[in-house]
Amino acid sequence: MDVIALSWWQLALAALLVVALAGCVGAARLGMSKSLLIAAARTVIQLALVGLVLEALFASARLHWVALMALGMLLIAGREVMARQKRRLLGGWAFGIGTLAMFLSSFTVAVLTLTVIIGPEPWYRPQYAIPLLGMMLGNTMTGVALALDRLTDTAWRQRGVIENRLMLGERWQEAIGDIRREAMRSGLMPIINAMAAAGVVSLPGMMTGQILAGSPPALAVKYQILIMFTITLGTGFGTLVAVAAGSRRLFDGRERLRLDRLAPP
Repeated sequence: MDVIALSWWQLALAALLVVALAGCVGAARLGMSKSLLIAAARTVIQLALVGLVLEALFASARLHWVALMALGMLLIAGREVMARQKRRLLGGWAFGIGTLAMFLSSFTVAVLTLTVIIGPEPWYRPQYAIPLLGMMLGNTMTGVALALDRLTDTAWRQRGVIENRLMLGERWQEAIGDIRREAMRSGLMPIINAMAAAGVVSLPGMMTGQILAGSPPALAVKYQILIMFTITLGTGFGTLVAVAAGSRRLFDGRERLRLDRLAPP
């Protein structure tokens, strides 16, 4: 089955509907019309540029270009993790911890999936490597950002409780243990909800795309199951690493709570 080609006038029609929505939002005085239009414009520009880059990348299929693209995606994801935190760690630690957590989790799982499970030839074939890494980074980024934001904001609000527990002789791991567990749960909740609702409430994006491209539904289901599991691994390990490193940064070598290392909201 051939994929139905979309023309520019069809995309323009969809864009007009978004503009109409912005008009309705403005009439309701929600104060989000400008943000909606800017987001829509960014979507068009960013995806158009990415499409050009991917066409050139698929044509060359060189390891160093794939690695450069992956590095750029990682750095942008790290910046987004930092930007989404209400009280982020100062001195570049918010960016560094988020980026390191995503690198250790997403890149490791992506390489393992490409080399051992899927096995394209070569293993870094961009048609497989870039979409897989992109889906993993996008979901891991959300989990890490939620976990770090919950960790730092709760530590700030419950600083009195933490300091009292420290004065009672508890180690820093015990004093902040409940907060760490809540932060980890916050980071894991979106992907757990996505797995629980997959195929029942919604058809995930990759499966939908493959079906629209003409792939048999059974094959699309297999790929989607694989992607959901790899995304879960990346998000889970990334969240655990980020919370462990972030909570350690909140205490100094003498196990004193150092909230002066957090930026004001």
